[in-house]
Amino acid sequence: MAEIVSNPKARRDYQILETFEAGLVLRGTEVKSIRAGHVQISDAFARVERDEVWLHNAHIEEYTHGNRENHVPKAPRKLLLHRSEIRKLHEFSAVKGNQLVPLSFFWKDGRVKVALAVGKAKAQYDKREDLKRREADREMKRELALRSKGR
Repeated sequence: MAEIVSNPKARRDYQILETFEAGLVLRGTEVKSIRAGHVQISDAFARVERDEVWLHNAHIEEYTHGNRENHVPKAPRKLLLHRSEIRKLHEFSAVKGNQLVPLSFFWKDGRVKVALAVGKAKAQYDKREDLKRREADREMKRELALRSKGR
């Protein structure tokens, strides 16, 4: 599984409750553009609409060598999931404060897949707590490294 692009804002802004792996319905020029690395998902989100899951706001640049049949960069794209997974996602997204966010695009068996997560929005103080915890861990590792070098 080679990662194409990740969404760092998702883990920072949301507490990840559950993750799903979904396929993506793409056109040829979209795949070529993704292969070239011209994709951005930091503002993307997913919705369950009429028993289908759609990815919105994912920006896949137009393919440079494409012709008039080139794709629209921010078009909604259908995600491929099992019916039971779609039901689960619908239940999760119905809860206030939950959001469906893509964590990353990756290659699996020559196909583009999406790591889709159910995230609960973090409050500002939760984000500050995470920063404090991360800083304390860094300090502790730094101290341990200094002590091990001193001996």
